Amino acid sequence: MYRLLHTALFSANRMTWCTGSLVVRAMATGFKLDRLDHFVITVKNIDKTIQFYTKALGMELITFKNDTRKALTFGDQKINLHEFGKEFEPKASEPMPGSADVCFITQTKIVDVIKHLEICQVPILEGPVERTGAQRPILSVYVRDPDDNLIEISNYL
Repeated sequence: MYRLLHTALFSANRMTWCTGSLVVRAMATGFKLDRLDHFVITVKNIDKTIQFYTKALGMELITFKNDTRKALTFGDQKINLHEFGKEFEPKASEPMPGSADVCFITQTKIVDVIKHLEICQVPILEGPVERTGAQRPILSVYVRDPDDNLIEISNYL
């Protein structure tokens, strides 16, 4: 009956809920999100963060807002950087360094990612291990950035 009720109430749009192996699609809003444009991490030291993400992960540094803001770009996305205690408004209600847990997809084989991380002296916490990605299964390694954010680097299987 629960499924029928959801189907009746939410048939115009779709949202996915996973309950065990059952996937139910139902309306959540009057629009659909397409992709992630950017996200923000709060860091203790912007220079150390830039060094890690550019050297170890191959991201590019950009500046904007008359060189007052810094971000890291990769693919079509970016990570805006906020320094702890000097955040820009609006911001998260309680921004804290080390509170992010994010997964990046790469076309580079995980074995080559591991070699590169070893050269950069970035310790691998776990992996390679199989996980469930947004689109399909992934093979992942886990590392920490200078603020102890958990960084997952993955290949689609």
